[in-house]
Amino acid sequence: MSNVESLVSDWLPLPDAAELLEVSITKVHGLLDERALVAIRRGERNIRSIPALFIQDGHVVDSLKGTIVVLSDAGYTDEELIIWLFTPDESLRGRPIDALREGRKTEIRRRAQSLAW
Repeated sequence: MSNVESLVSDWLPLPDAAELLEVSITKVHGLLDERALVAIRRGERNIRSIPALFIQDGHVVDSLKGTIVVLSDAGYTDEELIIWLFTPDESLRGRPIDALREGRKTEIRRRAQSLAW
């Protein structure tokens, strides 16, 4: 099992994400192109999937896009940034993805920006 697989327990294939977001699969591809979401290929069938926690109350987590952009600018691959978002951090009392879901984006973005230095 890869590191990302051990950190993220619930995954959504892109069609399932489209259904939860109540949009077309084409829109989900657009969200990936815009870097509002990231997906990796996983499983035996190598299907592109996103972590289920990227969606909250039928929408993409509000502050996820900016955090993805910051981490990408710091040189993180999609898999590496998912690992960073899902790795527990004692100083946060949880994981960065949990803090984003709670609306604590400033703290997470500041940490992400420091990774570029």
